[in-house]
Amino acid sequence: MHRSGDLSEQQMLAWRQFLRAHALVTRRLEADLLAEQRLPLASYDVLVQLVEAPDRRLRMSQLAERVLLSRSGLTRLVDRLERESLVRREACDSDARGLFTVLTATGLDRLRAASPVHLRGVASYAVGRLAQDEAVELAALLGRFVDDAGEDVSRAG
Repeated sequence: MHRSGDLSEQQMLAWRQFLRAHALVTRRLEADLLAEQRLPLASYDVLVQLVEAPDRRLRMSQLAERVLLSRSGLTRLVDRLERESLVRREACDSDARGLFTVLTATGLDRLRAASPVHLRGVASYAVGRLAQDEAVELAALLGRFVDDAGEDVSRAG
């Protein structure tokens, strides 16, 4: 583990390039989804997390762990998605205070329409620019960050 003063120029360059690349790619993905589907990237992410979940449902706490939003931001987003009939909330039988967020048929249709736009962007702006061996190496390198955080590296976004 390095202290901040111990980082080499190359390590700082790698960090800055990682941040720039992430910001640029997410801005482009967001712009494409908004322009073509009128769907913000954060909304798309919530729909993806739900479609990949068992029974297409997650407790709010589980959903919060999987998306890059604060809990209050997620609550507001789920409220908006519910108003658009893309998700619904259901009570948890085993916990009277618990709520599930459930993907609706309308939400699934919206996700299916938006997925080609998102995947085209992921290919065009990011991993499609890499040779297969480079993609394998990048996944392994980034996986080390995620492994250290104790996250599930098998989930795709």
